[in-house]
Amino acid sequence: MEPVKPLRRFQVDRLTVQIYEDRESLGRAAAAAVGQLWRQLPGSGPVRMIFAAAPSQNEFLAHLQKQPEVDWGRVVAFHLDEYLGLPASAPQSFHTYLRSHLFDTVHPGTIHWLNGETTVPAAECARYGALLDAAPLDIACVGVGENGHLAFNDPPVADFEDPYTVKVVELDPKDRQQQVNDGCFPSLDAVPRQALTVTIPPLIRSRAIVCVVPGERKAVAIRSLLTGPIDTSCPASILRRHPQAVLFLDQASASALA
Repeated sequence: MEPVKPLRRFQVDRLTVQIYEDRESLGRAAAAAVGQLWRQLPGSGPVRMIFAAAPSQNEFLAHLQKQPEVDWGRVVAFHLDEYLGLPASAPQSFHTYLRSHLFDTVHPGTIHWLNGETTVPAAECARYGALLDAAPLDIACVGVGENGHLAFNDPPVADFEDPYTVKVVELDPKDRQQQVNDGCFPSLDAVPRQALTVTIPPLIRSRAIVCVVPGERKAVAIRSLLTGPIDTSCPASILRRHPQAVLFLDQASASALA
């Protein structure tokens, strides 16, 4: 298959930005970028990857399954966040999403699940944080929320110098509304109010970041990310400091840019 060429490519600080025609071409290009990163990996040992779980990732994950370079048996997989108190079997859980959209097809060698059903959240944060702290992530596959969040690091709780690797957070109302907008929950009251999230520092320590952000509802956040200050008012703005991060947009998510 011929590589997809971006309509536009530019740099903001250290962040590479690529704009594609639509979600399908964006997803194909981002998946190919992960394949290219695999070709650059040294040795034959484990490759630590972390994944976002949201409808915005659908096309990307569908194409990622088809990347011949990715040796899934070598992958040690993590996920960015999970609702607190929601059963892993619930259709809205990120456990369910990643199983159905990726893991049940590619069968990573190791999957480390965040346990949103824990009755001791602090212990679960410490457990998962220790797994992440064992070595840097090689590839972080992330998205950006309508309020500019990375994982569930919403503006009110995001911390670029967070002392925790994983923490419990109260979800911002805008974030909870996004889950309704995405069709994951029928109403705002149905969305859990708390979640477990991987914090920003371990994501920024990743060797490479592939950030996939389609859709018009993300356009304002993308404008803030690329043209505003690098601060927690738009947590994803920290991507502009990463030496090997690429932001993949479609025309809709880039529509608020000049």
